[in-house]
Amino acid sequence: MDIVAALFVEGIEQRSVPGPSTRFDLTGVMFSLPAAGELPVHVAPHLVVFVRCPPDDPGTGTLEVEFLDAAGTEVARNAQPVTVQPGKFGRLLVKGELTYEDYGTIEAHVKLTGGAPVVVPLTLLAPG
Repeated sequence: MDIVAALFVEGIEQRSVPGPSTRFDLTGVMFSLPAAGELPVHVAPHLVVFVRCPPDDPGTGTLEVEFLDAAGTEVARNAQPVTVQPGKFGRLLVKGELTYEDYGTIEAHVKLTGGAPVVVPLTLLAPG
């Protein structure tokens, strides 16, 4: 299996269209957000991960997400089983539980069993 895309989002809706085919409507795709209060700040963003399974792949594995701060220290981790029908696409949702001790970036390092990581940053900004 392969990761097609990974993004932090506020919302995701799924709908069917003729074909039959599926559409995903993403809202609030973000790479940064303002702090809502004083430090430390706790946020729980949703990370959506789209995967594809080639026809000759068994379609099972594990999705691992390691959240790293600017110093490379792990601040959170998530692992979940993945099953996608061969020849199809799948969608997984990971809810990060992140605490920012300072303004800056936490990166989600997203990978499937045996694959290379896809890195998705989320930067906490000082209140405006």
